[in-house]
Amino acid sequence: MKGSLEVICGPMYSGKSEELLRRLRRVEISRQSFFVYKPDIDTRYASDKVVSHSGFEKEARRINNPYQIIADMSNLPFYVDVIAIDEAQFFDVGIIEVVKQLVDDGVRVIVAGLDQTYREEPFGYMPELLALADHVDKLKALCHLCWKEATTTQRLVDGKPASYKGDTVLVGAVESYEARCRDHHEAA
Repeated sequence: MKGSLEVICGPMYSGKSEELLRRLRRVEISRQSFFVYKPDIDTRYASDKVVSHSGFEKEARRINNPYQIIADMSNLPFYVDVIAIDEAQFFDVGIIEVVKQLVDDGVRVIVAGLDQTYREEPFGYMPELLALADHVDKLKALCHLCWKEATTTQRLVDGKPASYKGDTVLVGAVESYEARCRDHHEAA
């Protein structure tokens, strides 16, 4: 029997990691086995945990290559019911093959990540994961300027919108990013 793929996406501060952790809590209650992974570059709150902006947390393994998930699974003496992957937008194309293999092997895979860059462009391989998903939740944040629903992330430098010429990947939190509605998202 095949597994499934759930994708949680949205802008910064929309509660993606918190939703991933909420689902894992239900997995724990049902006594299913699970592992949590995050990209090696995400050290914002804790190097060995997925932590939501509101402070919820769960131990996680930091990896720099999604194929490490498959290697972990092949060395276990038991079946893993659920694999959770946070900040999936930071992984290379291998994330697609790994997720497909896990689902084919009967694993429930829960992925969370940004669906757009601060330039309002598709982020990494999230579009492919969204296309493969059995279930998608696109979360919204609140605009930091007007408090309407926000679907974009605004990168800031010294409190002002960052140039679109900057690097796509810059791991940060409130010092570098705000959630913005379409009316208040500024191209720079």
